[in-house]
Amino acid sequence: MPVMAGLEVTRQIPEQDEPQPIVIAMTANTLAGDKEIRLQAGMDDYKSKPIKLEILIEMLAKWYVRLRL
Repeated sequence: MPVMAGLEVTRQIPEQDEPQPIVIAMTANTLAGDKEIRLQAGMDDYKSKPIKLEILIEMLAKWYVRLRL
């Protein structure tokens, strides 16, 4: 992200008086602990690249269903 890193943005989202979005990290970083760092920052889900289309569809469907509840 050109102005602010994704982790920093995610940490600031709860401070906003707006409806909270679902945040899914999609990253090429696959070091040990990366997923936990992103989830602790407030991201809702995590997927490392490369991303297979069927996995992406399943992930989006999971969060769509939760938004609809």
